[in-house]
Amino acid sequence: MFFFLFSFDSLICILLGISFTVWFTLLLVFIIVPAIFGVSLGIRKLYMKTLLKIFKWATLRIERGAKEKNHLLYKPYTNGIIAKEPMSLEEEIREIRRSVSSKDLSSPEFEMSDIFYFCRKGVESIMDDEVTKRFSPEELESWNLLTRSNYNFQHISLRLTVLWGLGLLIRYCFLLPLRVTLAFTGVGLLVVGTTMVGILPNGRFKNFLSEKVHLMCYRICVRALTAIITYHDSENKPKNGGICVANHTSPIDVIILASDGCYAMVGQVHGGLMGIIQRSMVKACPHIWFERSEVKDRNLVAKRLSDHVEDKTKLPILIFPEGTCINNTSVMMFKKGSFEIGTTMYPVAIKYDPRFGDAFWNSSKFGMVSYLLRMMSSWAIVCSVWYLPPVTREEGEDAVQFANRVKSAIARQGGLVDLLWDGGLKREKVKGTFKEEQQKLYSKMLVGNPEDRSRS
Repeated sequence: MFFFLFSFDSLICILLGISFTVWFTLLLVFIIVPAIFGVSLGIRKLYMKTLLKIFKWATLRIERGAKEKNHLLYKPYTNGIIAKEPMSLEEEIREIRRSVSSKDLSSPEFEMSDIFYFCRKGVESIMDDEVTKRFSPEELESWNLLTRSNYNFQHISLRLTVLWGLGLLIRYCFLLPLRVTLAFTGVGLLVVGTTMVGILPNGRFKNFLSEKVHLMCYRICVRALTAIITYHDSENKPKNGGICVANHTSPIDVIILASDGCYAMVGQVHGGLMGIIQRSMVKACPHIWFERSEVKDRNLVAKRLSDHVEDKTKLPILIFPEGTCINNTSVMMFKKGSFEIGTTMYPVAIKYDPRFGDAFWNSSKFGMVSYLLRMMSSWAIVCSVWYLPPVTREEGEDAVQFANRVKSAIARQGGLVDLLWDGGLKREKVKGTFKEEQQKLYSKMLVGNPEDRSRS
């Protein structure tokens, strides 16, 4: 009996050993080695095409089943519930005055009917808020077999339920362990590789090795998300001595960009695992890390950034001027700090395809670990990256105007909505200056310009 149990335990150990050997051999041959050399075997693109066919069939089947059972399917990409026409405050109040009285704006005095304009604007903002909905995930028209992406689909058929269950098993029992293994491999190699490179004396050879180590590790981390990235206009890639600015959807934006080129990162000093990674990275190449007490010192931050870009041997700085993650449907206000530095800006537009997995990080709802687990349990991360032509600050243009020009170019290229609102509204109240601006516009309409008053 004892001999039988001993043999059974030995057999289990042998089988586990063989399984781990096969597992890591497949990882090494099909994922890690291609990532090191920056080549693709075409497996991910074939996987993406297969998923699209499955999603198309599932959507058609669920729409047909909904018709048979008279279920209403939610269609998010419809026109807004409020019809809005682009009109100025003056024009709208003029229309209201004409509809209720014979007076026009020629009489610069308050009319009781003007109240209706502000009431209507308030109700419109409550019913169709264009800011708050930028901080929630996109709703899809088609179903990608993820319940997290659309909560309105109901049980339609047994085949569809079985397909969803099969997808659940594939994502959590095969893809998730595979991706976690790759993530630990990439991060581990990054820490070890950059620490070893940091021992070398400064020079071209050290910079060369540092670039290769960073690219290799980031490409492995990209595979950990099954990220399928299409880069456009690579001739406009950021160069040393410049600043790369991009729209911000997720923390993985850094990995997406860094897997195609090396950047100097900017951020706050952390503890724990993130602190270990930061300390090892800065040994290999100059990144810009700030202490918590230094972050709010704008002059210090600006000086550190200026000193970095003046050295043309250092990597371009990567900055996300929005300062927070937006759900990849729009671009919100760019902070002007980085645009006050007199250097070349390299705009980059990033657009994710939400059909395979929602890359948006809602930091008020999910922590970093739970967010990364959601990413690794999605089907894939598919995105396009556009390198826009470099731009410099024009004569007579201030930092705010320069930031808005760059933001508009990114929004236009990425097919995103260009919004003037501050992304900080995710956690903060509207600043009093916005209210004062509306009050000034209305006062100006009533009182007129100083020239108009002097004439009268």
